[in-house]
Parts: sequence; structure tokens; C-alpha cells
Amino acid sequence: MHNLRLFILCAIITACQSAPQSLETAASATLPMNVLFIAVDDLRPELGCYGKDDIHSPNIDRLAREGLLFERAYCQQAVCSPSRTSLLTGLRPDATQVYDLQTHFRQTVPNVVTLPQHFKQNGYYAEWWGKIYHAALLDSPSWTTQGKRYEPESNWRAYVLEESNRLAAQNKGGGPPYESAAVADNAYPDGKIAESAIQALHRLKDKPFFLAVGFYKPHLPFNAPQRYWDMYDPAAIPLPEMTSPPQGAPDVALTNWGELRAYSLIPAQGGLDEAMTRKLIHGYRACVSYTDAQVGKLLDALDRLDLRKNTIVILWGDHGWKLGDYGDWCKHTNFEIDTRVPMIISVPGMQAKGKKSPALVEFVDIYPTLSELAGLPLPDHLQGKSFVSLLDDPEKEWKEAALSQYPRQNGEVMGYSMRTDTYRFTRWQRQDKTRQVVAIELYKHEDDPLVQNNLARLPEYAATVQKLDSLLDIQWSASLLPQASRKEAREDF
Repeated sequence: MHNLRLFILCAIITACQSAPQSLETAASATLPMNVLFIAVDDLRPELGCYGKDDIHSPNIDRLAREGLLFERAYCQQAVCSPSRTSLLTGLRPDATQVYDLQTHFRQTVPNVVTLPQHFKQNGYYAEWWGKIYHAALLDSPSWTTQGKRYEPESNWRAYVLEESNRLAAQNKGGGPPYESAAVADNAYPDGKIAESAIQALHRLKDKPFFLAVGFYKPHLPFNAPQRYWDMYDPAAIPLPEMTSPPQGAPDVALTNWGELRAYSLIPAQGGLDEAMTRKLIHGYRACVSYTDAQVGKLLDALDRLDLRKNTIVILWGDHGWKLGDYGDWCKHTNFEIDTRVPMIISVPGMQAKGKKSPALVEFVDIYPTLSELAGLPLPDHLQGKSFVSLLDDPEKEWKEAALSQYPRQNGEVMGYSMRTDTYRFTRWQRQDKTRQVVAIELYKHEDDPLVQNNLARLPEYAATVQKLDSLLDIQWSASLLPQASRKEAREDF
């Protein structure tokens, strides 16, 4: 942090010495850091900047060249509302008690100061467009106004073709799982959201702002203008390599991907044929490129308005997503492919511009990081750890573990999952007084998020299981303490 501040100060001094300064230019050197906070729904960390050359994501790739990309970032729960609630409150799901899509955190932690609310209380104008909290769970205290969003919220699926709307009406809103139409970007919600956010940048450019912009795609249904579908040759799209769960994975770890089955054309039981699998992957990729184009419009607007010099840009996807991997779809598990997320941050003056960090970071770390970068005090309740120092040294020694969780059996069983440098360890246990362990998973991850074998059942890994089981207790207990009073739990591996 010291090096970053020194770098910014030196840059300001150099600029002042190299050219005559107007009052306006001199004032800009003391402007507070703005925040452009970009959320993308269901985005896998599979983009050009993440090494996927067959994904068209030039604008997010551009942001990665201008910022720091986190190779191992993790959400706290792989489903929309708990993940976003955790990020925006700085609290883990066990602290918010939000594990589903219905519970509002104001019911469980009514007085918590959220991330945008914290900026608002410190003199920022806080505004949002699109999906930031879960679609139906709004939060007026977080925003300077009563909030801005794409209307109508109930039509977030937003089909534009007559046949799609007919199928949706027949299926109680669950129309086809994809749509391509020869329409402009703003025919779908994300195009409108980008336009509204750009208008907001013009309105807010002369005041400190926290502008949150949430894009719906690539969330189901995979609806995008035809030109984004045309970026991909369907015959060249690779199909999933691993189409069955890891050997020995317990039933409690798996899902029946009910989210996708709610759409027409999808069977109520069983797998998908190759044609539908390929079509869905094609649609997902089209939506990634569509959203990438909207991100590009925001970045272009920042440049035109000369706001990059004092605007932090952070982009994150709320959780991973399965595209037939493990023979499964959607999210809702503790597997690596569900909990690992894309996250990129660009900060004026940062040393690590264009680099990648292997550090284990979590969504609860975003709140303290943005607060520190903006020079704001850190609220006492935060359970994450600021990663500002990684912006100077992305390779430095960091956390030993990232933690996620997922409930099963109507909350009667919780899966507590821990990602270390080498392993993902998950313990499923009852939530009653017995805390009975019902299943254990151990996966050894190197370069591939998809592994084929639950090692916890093998005798040669018994000692590793015992060691990680103890470390999970240490890490989980420590993680629920506010960062200010926590002593980092460490174990020698």
C-alpha cells in the first residue's frame, strides 16, 4: 500500500513539473477515487485473459491488461443472492444467514452497513443500474437515491421473438433456454443497462461516485443479438470432456440442475443430447461476448470523460457455472468450477498493471480493499482481508485458504468447503447439535478445475484428510471474526 501511494504521489509531482497546470488540472490530482463496480451474472473464469483463446472477450481482456487479474478468486456460496449479499456486506453466509434467494439480509443483519452504503456515508454518490443485489431484493439504504434499475424487473428474461414469448407463456415464464435475434444491443436488458450507466457517468463525472452496474448475461436464458452468436462456429465448439461426477463423490455434493430444467425444451429428468448441449454452450458464449461488448462501452465512456485517472474499476462474476461439466449444469455446488470466479481490478497508479495474481482471494475481501483504496475507514464488522498490497506485489505470500459453503436438505446439512494451494476439502455436516459429518470430499487441483476422483475415500490420503479437517475448523472459526481482531490461522503443509 505504501508503494502504491508513493507511486501515485510521484506521478502527480512529475506531471506538475512537466507542464503548466491549470487550476482544474491541479484540482484533479486531489479528486477522490471513484468506483465503477461491474457485476456479471453466472460468468465463468473462461475469457481470453484467462487463457481461453476461443472466447471473444476483447473488452474484459483490455481491462485485464490495465489492471490485475486474480487467477484464484472465490465466492462464498455458489448461488446469486448469498454470493452477492456476502460481497456487499463483507460478511460470510454463516454471518448473514442468507443461504437462499428469498431471505433479505435486512431481516437477519438489519443494521449492517453495506459496501455502497459505506461509500455513501463518506460523501460519495452511490447509484446502481441492473442486477447488483438479487433481482427482487432491493436495498434503499445502500444508495443515494431510491435506486436505479432496468424496468420491468419482472421481465429480466426478456425474450424479443414471438415464438419465445409464446413458449414462455405456456411454461409459466420459463420459455426457451436461448434466443438469437437480429436486433440492436438495447433490445435486451443489458444493452439498456449499459446505456443508462453511461448516462449516469455523464451526470456524476464531477462528483465522487460509487456506480454499480450489474449485467444479467450470461445468466439463463442465453438471449443475445444474432451478431454475437455469429462470432462462434457451432461445429467448432468443444463439448465437455468430463460428463460424469468425480468417482466417489457423495450424492449430497450433486444437483439435478433444476434451474435449467425450468425452461422449455429441457427434459425433466436425464441428460441432454449433443445437439442441445452444443446449442446451450453456443448461447452461453454468445452472451459472454454480448456482455463483454457492454463492458467495453463503459470503459470507452470512462476514457472519453477522462475519468480513468481517478476511477477504480472492478469486475467480478458472482459464481462459476457448469456447461455440462460433470454431466451437470448451472451452479449450486461446492465444486471448484462453481466457486471459482473471475475478478479483475484496475487502480490508477498500480504497480501490477497487466499482471496476474495466484493469491487465494475471496469476495469478502472486496469491501475492505475498495475502502482502503478510497482512503475510507474500515467498518469493524468486516470478515475479509484487504488485498491492496497485492496491487504492488501480486506474487506475495497470501491467504492459506479460501472458504465457501452450500446448504442441502432444506438447510439441515451444510457443506463447508476450503480451497488451499493444492486441495479442495469439503465436509458435509448436520446443522443440529450433533454436527454429525455425513460426507467428506478431497480433490487435488493443479491446472484443471475438473478432477476425476474423490481422494477422501482412499487410504493413502487418510492423513491428509485428518490434517485438512483440523485446518478447516481453524480457518472457519477465524473467518467469522472481524478482520481487525483475527489472528491469521497458519498451518505448515
